[in-house]
Amino acid sequence: MATISTTYCGDLRTKAIHNLSGTELITDAPIDNNGKGEFFSPTDLVATALGSCMLTIMGIAARKYNFNIDGTTVKTTKIMGINPRRIIEIILEFNFPNPSIFSEKDKKIIEVSTRICPVAKSIHPDIKQTVMLNF
Repeated sequence: MATISTTYCGDLRTKAIHNLSGTELITDAPIDNNGKGEFFSPTDLVATALGSCMLTIMGIAARKYNFNIDGTTVKTTKIMGINPRRIIEIILEFNFPNPSIFSEKDKKIIEVSTRICPVAKSIHPDIKQTVMLNF
């Protein structure tokens, strides 16, 4: 169980504190929704959480099956819709720094990891999740 305490700071900004660690996170409304866009927006955090979760699950699998994904990156693109304003698609492009080290079995484990991460399973099914694995 995690507890986060969030305060509205005014001017469409919030400050969240992860109670266990004390880590702070600030959000702003995006420029296209009346905000300053100086920090992650709440919807940016949803998209970021998806990419971070997939990388984490890949890391757990890599550790379990004795291969290494260190240095792997993900470029996350969030696409917003209107009426209602909401996330309609999250595009995740994973780039692996040493693609030749992965066996076909490793690649399959990585691919499955993208589908079983808890954030992927928590996001509404109407939000398209496009995943590209660049080995």
